Amino acid sequence: MTRGTPSMGLFTRKKPHIRCRRCGNNSYHKRHHRCSSCGFPDARIRKYSWIKWYA
Repeated sequence: MTRGTPSMGLFTRKKPHIRCRRCGNNSYHKRHHRCSSCGFPDARIRKYSWIKWYA
């Protein structure tokens, strides 16, 4: 296999994020075992005052 630009196309095969069990968003990182949207598997929902989606 050659190196460089042609081999960069191989990175698009696997998706790092899958659907989260708690929030349903496509934000659960498979390798880190953490949802970037809701913070699953933490007990508390991940929310900040500067995010307006949770009201």
